[in-house]
Parts: sequence; C-alpha cells; structure tokens
Amino acid sequence: MQQTSTSAQADLTAEHVAAAEFAAAAGDLLLELREAATTEDRGDLGDRRAHELLMHLIGERFPADQIRSEEGVAMAPDDTRLWIIDPLDGTREYREGRSDWAVHVALEIGGRAVVGAVALPGLDEVLSTGTPPPLAIADDVPRIVISRTRPPSFVPALTEALGAVTVPMGSAGAKIAAVIRGEAEVYVHAGGQYEWDSAAPVAVAQAAGLFTSRVDGSELVYGNESPWLPDLVVCQPHLAEQTLAVLATLGLEPAPEPEPR
Repeated sequence: MQQTSTSAQADLTAEHVAAAEFAAAAGDLLLELREAATTEDRGDLGDRRAHELLMHLIGERFPADQIRSEEGVAMAPDDTRLWIIDPLDGTREYREGRSDWAVHVALEIGGRAVVGAVALPGLDEVLSTGTPPPLAIADDVPRIVISRTRPPSFVPALTEALGAVTVPMGSAGAKIAAVIRGEAEVYVHAGGQYEWDSAAPVAVAQAAGLFTSRVDGSELVYGNESPWLPDLVVCQPHLAEQTLAVLATLGLEPAPEPEPR
C-alpha cells in the first residue's frame, strides 16, 4: 500500500489560505443564487457563476498559474502549478435544496494535490489543508459512504467483508468530507470520476491523516494530460489494508474514460 503525503517543496501558506477563501466565497455566492433562482435554473446558473468567480479570484491572485475546471478550462500537461476546481460538486443536491454538495479548490504540483479546500456551504463549514482537522475517531462498526442514487455493485461484498453499514450521500466531495468529519470510515469510487471531483477533498483527507489511493493501492496522481481518474479509496488508516484486500478479490477493472460528447 502506498500512502501519499501533503508536504510541498516550498512554503504554500498563502495558497492554503487562498484556497479556503476562494472556496468559501464561491459557496456564499451559491447559497445566494439558490435563494434567488427557481429550482429549474439553479444548477446551470450556480455552475456558471461559481466558475466565473473562482476563475477571477485565482487569476487575480495567482496570474502565472493554470486552471483546470469542471466547466471546461484545460491546461498544458507540462505546467508546474495547476489549480483544479469544481465550482459546484453535486449540482443535483444543490438544485434540490440539500446540504450534501460542495465547492472544491485544489492546487496540484508535481502530480500531487498539495493544497485543498472543500467548502460545505449547507453545513457552514470549510475543510482546508491550511488548518486540517485531526484524524476523526473511527466508529466500532465501519460506515461506508455510498451514492444515494447510484450505489455501486461491489458495495454488498465490501460491506459484508468489513462488517460495515452504508451511509447514502450526494456529491463526491460530500462523501469524502464525511470520512474527514468522522461521519463515515470508508469511501470507494470505482466508476470513474474526473480530477476536479476529488483533488481538493483528497488533499484535505491526506492532511487529516486519512489513507488515500487508487483501488489497486497505487498513489493518486493529478495534473495528468487527461483529467480522467478511474477510481479511488479514502478511508481510516486502520481499514486500508483490509479494504484494499477485499477490493482486490472483486476483479474491478479501471473505469474507461467516456467518449467526448
């Protein structure tokens, strides 16, 4: 098993602070928009306006850096500093007025998400690598956080092997945040995501002392030419070996990247 580290090659204090500020600002904007917009308009409006705000804030503070956003901003693969953002992670939950959605702001250097902030506006909280929370106290009965709308097929086998229970939840950021906050012990995604879905929450999870890896136990690498990330695991350290061992018996194949629309 390989556990990643969050230490960077240089002092990133300003970036840690900025990431938290940017995520919080986008979260505040999204709450305002949700109050003013109709249910039908909330998703697209929120995605667009939060994206515009984050692009402006990052571009103003760090003009030499590149940005990769869910909203379609690409970068050259040889850039040395890349901000990876998801302006609204969990559009469905946001539109429905739920709290399990998030804003992600991460900075990748050398393939690693070394800075990250996850705003949880519905909970009035920002999780950040600048002030990482302590490792949460694990529950005696492991809790696996899963999709509330599309639970993966391997969940029953993993649940039985770990003697666990499941906790349905919305966005990827909210799920990883649940493990960080001590509301769950394990999150596994094997259906494929993009880098912006996990870079920021993974950075915070690592800073908080949690285990993170690919399903095969290899290190999570960000800033790739393609933003596709087939799978990931975030869990309490004491459950890492057992979780990976169970996953290895299930024959999970890396999720292929979807064809461009």
